[in-house]
Amino acid sequence: MANLLPLHLNHLPRNNLKPFSITTAAISPNGNGGFLSNNNTSSDPKTKSPGGGRGPIIIEIPLNNIRRPLMRTRSNDPKKVQELMDSIQQIGLQVPIDVLEVDGVYYGFSGCHRYEAHQLLGLPTIRCKVRRGTKETLRHHLR
Repeated sequence: MANLLPLHLNHLPRNNLKPFSITTAAISPNGNGGFLSNNNTSSDPKTKSPGGGRGPIIIEIPLNNIRRPLMRTRSNDPKKVQELMDSIQQIGLQVPIDVLEVDGVYYGFSGCHRYEAHQLLGLPTIRCKVRRGTKETLRHHLR
């Protein structure tokens, strides 16, 4: 992955905004079939996110490691899937899908069109925003 230069937002008006920079992080495989950013390389559910809280992390997960329990509840719009396929081929996936991790198992409940586009393109992984949850959280999503 190419290293990108930090993006400095010093050209913005200084009202009450604080300057900050954004840099890319290298990715490395974890033991769970995904790729964690170097900001959070532990698979421990108590691990804090880079911001200090227990927020979501962005990782690449193999499609076949994501369970989609509600997949058959509706069909995807073929035109939208094709448009996403074209976009993904040209510029890559811009918005990760949301995934819930419970006891090391990944569950996807949204991002159906993006997921199907990746499948049809034959891509092995998809970028996911992973939120860790409990079995109770999972039961809530399955209602």
